[in-house]
Amino acid sequence: MVWEKEKIVGSCIIGGATFAVGATFLHLFLKGELPLGLGLGARLVSFRKRRPVRVYMDGCFDMMHYGHCNALRQARALGDQLVVGVVSDEEIIANKGPPVTPLHERMVMVKAVKWVDEVISDAPYAITEDFMKRLFDEYQIDYIIHGDDPCVLPDGTDAYALAKKAGRYKQIKRTEGVSSTDIVGRMLLCVRERSNSHSHSSLQRQFSHGHNSPKFDDGGSSAGTRVSHFLPTSRRIVQFSNGKGPGPDARIIYIDGAFDLFHAGHVEILRRARELGDFLLVGIHNDQTVSARSGARHPIMNLHERSLSVLACRYVDEVIIGAPSEVSKDTITTFDISLVVHGTVAESDDFQKEEGNPYAVPISMGIFQILESPLDITTSTIIKRIVNNHEAYQASCFSSTSFIFLLHHSDQSLTSKSFCICL
Repeated sequence: MVWEKEKIVGSCIIGGATFAVGATFLHLFLKGELPLGLGLGARLVSFRKRRPVRVYMDGCFDMMHYGHCNALRQARALGDQLVVGVVSDEEIIANKGPPVTPLHERMVMVKAVKWVDEVISDAPYAITEDFMKRLFDEYQIDYIIHGDDPCVLPDGTDAYALAKKAGRYKQIKRTEGVSSTDIVGRMLLCVRERSNSHSHSSLQRQFSHGHNSPKFDDGGSSAGTRVSHFLPTSRRIVQFSNGKGPGPDARIIYIDGAFDLFHAGHVEILRRARELGDFLLVGIHNDQTVSARSGARHPIMNLHERSLSVLACRYVDEVIIGAPSEVSKDTITTFDISLVVHGTVAESDDFQKEEGNPYAVPISMGIFQILESPLDITTSTIIKRIVNNHEAYQASCFSSTSFIFLLHHSDQSLTSKSFCICL
């Protein structure tokens, strides 16, 4: 063997015996080619292949947005592997009221986040001593992660007190500029024409900002419906990006759309699209294009918010921020697109038109394919759930002279609160 033939270039004394340690020994160790028959070598290799640090974060992850994804990204950076617990529907109902998104959809969303390594279904709402022991023993968790905003249980206790007491708690910074409360407010604005009540308008105004804001636009301008505190930076875009382009012979698949209120339906069609090639390029339409197609109150999330949500998906390799509504020959050539796809479930049926079809060019080139959407969910589906929940609470719980809306609020799913607003 080569290592036996190399000349020893140094030595050291260990326990009274001389052990030669040379450059070749170190070189072979670093390459992982050191014979395991040597006791010291085995210990060194064992040290080199230490057990990965596993961290845990839990949450409801209801109406998941880029703030949730950024929390998971930060949590993953504190370890080598991230295990995520998704709270069960029953636990959410018992503590907050029914979730907007059922467990199976929330599981789809969390599993699709590129920084998540493992997911635990039906996680408890509060970390009990028994569950924490299970995390440490069964899942080999080293640290439990939470945001820097307080998480208080209904009885007033800290939900992470046990983890802190055990010295196995780490904290991340909350993502500013987004919350589920804010997003619900934007949805209420979107459906405000369904009700002429002053109370409904006031509720929309309050939840659009989280407080009464003089900047609220009560007119017809579409800009007033997309109130956002999100300030995009190049650094955040880079944090969410893969940073790798397609290989020289990669089969590039292209799919475009609004991807508003990024949901399980989006995730599943992106997964199917990615299976068709080596690189998935996603075009995100700008706000003006979405408004023209879906109405002045759309999109709910602005262009950069939508782009981050899509970028966080593990099936997506790259996005075009502000992609054109029509797929042109120039776009196909510039990005070397092999196939353009579209799902069967969509807010608009433009892709089925004979005239004015935005996919006329790829269709004429024979590189267009319609994919069967695995889930029958659209952005309108999510909005209807919010409205239906509101109507259910109003009909079953409160008198006609009192209007109360229970909002399920899960800021990044790191806090758990319910808001009961009396107007």
